[in-house]
Amino acid sequence: MLAIIGGTGLTRLKNLNITHRQVIRTPYGEPSGALMYGEINGHHVVFIARHGYGHTIPPHEINYRANIWALAEQKVTRVVSVCTVGGIREDLPPGTIVLPNQIIDYTHSRKHTFFEGGDKPVTHVDFTEPYTPKLRSRILQAALVAKQRVLDGGVYAATQGPRLETAAEINRIAADGGSIVGMTGMPEAALAREAGLSYAAIAVVANWAAGRGDSLHKVDLRLAENVFEDAIEHVHRILEALVKVDGD
Repeated sequence: MLAIIGGTGLTRLKNLNITHRQVIRTPYGEPSGALMYGEINGHHVVFIARHGYGHTIPPHEINYRANIWALAEQKVTRVVSVCTVGGIREDLPPGTIVLPNQIIDYTHSRKHTFFEGGDKPVTHVDFTEPYTPKLRSRILQAALVAKQRVLDGGVYAATQGPRLETAAEINRIAADGGSIVGMTGMPEAALAREAGLSYAAIAVVANWAAGRGDSLHKVDLRLAENVFEDAIEHVHRILEALVKVDGD
């Protein structure tokens, strides 16, 4: 089954015909909310709002382990993360939809692995390609079917939040090779890999990162909200095509 994790601005999928909700208890505490089961164009999908359905959970306090464990426990095999990011590269202005293919992790102090505790063996999980190539290819195919422009590839820089970055921090990230910046990409992607789930992200560039473009001196979050509201319509179309390409 395909799961969609919605980020900032996507606490519900308007094209999801909800059949039921299910509260899941996990060994890692409470997920961000109940899992919402339903159909998109006749295909079964499960959805969870990463920040809670009232957008009350900041990025550094999301229980990523509970969210991923709950999805895996419900026999989900594929996860698509929808997230908002800031654009760093010149070719990634607000409104761009990006499918990142790499991650740099700048987060800290988050519960980032299932493999800890005295009863767990030391386990090293390959993370060379953090986003599952096959699932990324299906999303790209869906974007083509839906006639939606998507930029293939980019490096997602995951920062701690909840504050936005300084211009100097963005310069550092750019020097490290970062293309876009967000706060929820990790440890979500790594936990999905540990749980054996296919995982890919659809990133919506809502604003220029600090010190870039019209965010040279300040990031205007009100403008970012307007950009996201427009761009999310394109994401919905991609998701509608994805369920057909991907199947149940």
